[in-house]
Amino acid sequence: MVSRSALPPEFSGIAFIGGKAPPPFVCKEIAKSADIIVAADSGLISAERAGVSPHWIVGDMDSLDTLKRLEAYPKERILVYAKDKDYTDTELALGLLWEKGCTWTALVGGGGGRTDHILALHSLFERTPCANRWITNQEDMYALGCGQTLQLEPQIGSIVSVFPLGEAPWRIKSSGLKWPLDALRWDKGFFSISNIALSTLSLESIEGRFLIITTPALPPAPVKFPRIIK
Repeated sequence: MVSRSALPPEFSGIAFIGGKAPPPFVCKEIAKSADIIVAADSGLISAERAGVSPHWIVGDMDSLDTLKRLEAYPKERILVYAKDKDYTDTELALGLLWEKGCTWTALVGGGGGRTDHILALHSLFERTPCANRWITNQEDMYALGCGQTLQLEPQIGSIVSVFPLGEAPWRIKSSGLKWPLDALRWDKGFFSISNIALSTLSLESIEGRFLIITTPALPPAPVKFPRIIK
């Protein structure tokens, strides 16, 4: 097998989105890995709090606290859409990252807030392609593809939950969890929630795709990106 780091494998992009984001110092560390940074609407606030200047700004700007923030950026890098549109600001940001050639993408923000917004963000991971990582103020999440292994070094006692994505069948192997996932039944609507990390964590997708959710999101040291093994 050939291993590669998730920091970034080829050409990476990060989208700062609305909702609660990690603390500024974490956002700044995450942004260091990005070749392209996009802010979606009020995600611009989180980016600026972290001292990050996005390359592009997209959205209808209905949740931005003041449009004066846009004055600091080139007009040609600001893509303003009508409020009555067919795509969310997050979809527009991801679409732009993929259009620019990003092969690894992450969402930063999106924590808390309305339930329909959270469900909409989860639905984006049901699609192909989807973002590779999603980091909120409380969780750090990873999309695990079929045939891939995710290796993490979480804090001991961190909560780990796993949800199947896309179409069946699903099968996953694990090590480092209090309750192994190897023999768990995976059907539509099934999940593994509130498992506990006991050591270095390894999750291997044998069949299907999965969303891995870890809490807390903040490691004691600067952000370390996980290893994805193909």
